[in-house]
Amino acid sequence: MRHRKLSQYGQQIFFVGPAILFFTVVMIIPFIMGMYYSFTDWNGVSGEVAWVGFDNFTKIFTNDPDFWNSFWFTVRFTVLGVILINVVGFFLAYFLTKPLKSRNVLRTIFFMPNVIGGLLLGFIWQFIFVKGFATLGDLTGWSFFQLPWLGTETTGFWAIVMVFVWQYSGYLMVIYIASLTNVSKEVLEAAEIDGATHFQKLRSIIVPLVMPAVTVGLFLAISWSFKMFDLNLSLTQGGPFKSTESVAMNIYNEAFLNNRYGLGTAKALLFFVIVAIISLIQVKVTKSKEVEA
Repeated sequence: MRHRKLSQYGQQIFFVGPAILFFTVVMIIPFIMGMYYSFTDWNGVSGEVAWVGFDNFTKIFTNDPDFWNSFWFTVRFTVLGVILINVVGFFLAYFLTKPLKSRNVLRTIFFMPNVIGGLLLGFIWQFIFVKGFATLGDLTGWSFFQLPWLGTETTGFWAIVMVFVWQYSGYLMVIYIASLTNVSKEVLEAAEIDGATHFQKLRSIIVPLVMPAVTVGLFLAISWSFKMFDLNLSLTQGGPFKSTESVAMNIYNEAFLNNRYGLGTAKALLFFVIVAIISLIQVKVTKSKEVEA
């Protein structure tokens, strides 16, 4: 019996041990070190690290308007981005589960933006906003194409939202397609016989049955939105005058451009706690609305 238990422990260590080791080295240890540095004034370069306690957090709450401006921008962006990519992804999936001859091609087309890296995608859309839209505006005379898309706070915000939705909707579309294909056709046919309209079937049957996918979709969308950095960097670089600077970019600039690594990690730790709380609340709420098929 003892030999069997030792054998089982050995197998567990053999298969799970390397994953735990790498996770500890790559995630746990840097996270703990980040927590430590958030209570120091380290500049990220020198070997001298002075303990300052809660001074960094006090400065964030009392004397750092740029952080809170970037946080407000990120919150607005997250609310809009989470709603739009889930709605667009769901309806793309809903229509592409219909018996269309070109649905496989369309699925591939809508998923392709997610394959392109965020920085490359941002630079492509920067060219489109600056050169492509200007050319279309000259040809058509439409004011929509003649807007300074990356030049003002409002248009810059909407430009980032547009590219973000375009990039990630296809990924959520795949998740929703997998969930929609598992919805019982017998239930839908029974509802149709009872006289239910398409909207009633969508609202009362399909949406409740795909709530597990909605839980995953919302969780992923919140994560993507809050940590958005590459699109922000490549499209507007936080401008004009930091009006479109996300929290991730603010933390990056604080730590690596201003050489205030301690303050940057304090912001990152505070941001992590806020996002974790929001994510836990979201998962709990959406989980409570899930039903058994």
